[in-house]
Amino acid sequence: MWFNSWEFLYFLPAVLLVYYILNHRTQNLWLLTASYFFYGWWDWRFLSLILASTLVDYFVGQFIQGANEEKKRRAGLYASLLMNLGALVIFKYFNFFIDSFVLLGQQFGMNFDTPTMRLLPPVGISFYTFQTLSYTIDIYRRRQKAVDNFVDFALYVTYFPQLVAGPIERAATLLPQIQQKRRVTPAQFQDGVLLILIGLFKKIAIADAAAPFVEAAFSNPAGQSSLLLLKGLYLFSLQIYCDFSGYSSIARGASKLMGIELSENFQTPYLATNITDFWRRWHISLSRWLRDYLYISLGGNRCGKRKTLRNLLLTMLIGGLWHGANWAFVVWGGLHGVYLATHKKICELRGEQKKPVRNFIFYCRQTIAAMMTFHLVALTWIFFRAPDFDIAWIFLNGLLHWQGGFPLSSLKLPLLLVALLLPLEWLQSRHFDALAITRMPVSLRAAYYLVMIIAIILLGGNDVPFIYFQF
Repeated sequence: MWFNSWEFLYFLPAVLLVYYILNHRTQNLWLLTASYFFYGWWDWRFLSLILASTLVDYFVGQFIQGANEEKKRRAGLYASLLMNLGALVIFKYFNFFIDSFVLLGQQFGMNFDTPTMRLLPPVGISFYTFQTLSYTIDIYRRRQKAVDNFVDFALYVTYFPQLVAGPIERAATLLPQIQQKRRVTPAQFQDGVLLILIGLFKKIAIADAAAPFVEAAFSNPAGQSSLLLLKGLYLFSLQIYCDFSGYSSIARGASKLMGIELSENFQTPYLATNITDFWRRWHISLSRWLRDYLYISLGGNRCGKRKTLRNLLLTMLIGGLWHGANWAFVVWGGLHGVYLATHKKICELRGEQKKPVRNFIFYCRQTIAAMMTFHLVALTWIFFRAPDFDIAWIFLNGLLHWQGGFPLSSLKLPLLLVALLLPLEWLQSRHFDALAITRMPVSLRAAYYLVMIIAIILLGGNDVPFIYFQF
């Protein structure tokens, strides 16, 4: 079920009503049951896969912790990697590898019959796979102790607010909250409701309102003027941010209602002044996962400057492939890898900089840097959003070879959506707090709450699934 569906509107209150009257141990069992129901709502057949992953990592964790010999500990880690990555490769990348093999054969004059069997990837498999892997890797690195209670661990894997699209939580932050008694304070409940409202506002009033115009631009770029393509690209940049950050806000809000705090996944990324800063603000839990479990494992910045740049590029290429079984995602990740490596090289050449004086010139430079960073990121979104390479190249060519007109009336929607979102983003950027809106005077705050609710009602109506549910 989607967070913006009527089913979830009934599901969450029903879960909370029972949750509040239970004791701690029964609460966890109830949440585990609710999480399996929530996940099974899409396709109950995939419950066996998530259960298998849970069982393997539970027992592997126990085995690694109890083993004294490095050989046995490594064997346990490999078992976890084989189970989790094997399932990910089979269900998410089987079709991709087969299609790529058939296409490669055609380049050499060999015609293979494409298999008629197509595997449907389970919802959220990339997210819960990375989450369970971090648990076993941390035990292997002796940074985490194995969990004895199976219900606690199963809830860590399947906790429904963040199960299908993150944030990707570490065992060190989520498990203690599951294991300890919880008490929902009035402040937590209020913050939870507000986060859900903010998330629904971003998703329904902003992302879903932009979706039809984005679809029109990317479905037939050859028939669009350059300015309409640019409008479509800007709107997709807005759509994917509000869609994903909206989901994360709802997830954090729903979790607060149960007394469990989830990590913040977005921190005004489009206000970043360089690409490294962007990745500290965008999909924060994935960025940290790639850094801690992939980039550092490849050697990080410990193997010399050349290999450091290589490690950055490889990390982002794999990060791109993680997003989807499509070469366009690899290009998207590769571009970000090139951006990051280039920025790191520039920082090395510039050396240590003096602390800047915060004057008018400083803020002008920051504004220009933020605009340049945004447009570099927006360029990569073409490959992320386009259904295939051909469409991406047509879209890019349409932008580079300026053509066609642009009715001024087309600016109404983008300007309206930006104006609606700007107060939230401005306050969050100033205070580094997703709930910074509560710092506004009561009258202004109440007015903005009303604006959000009205925008949800008036701009809603497009039934668009969350973009990151496909990953």
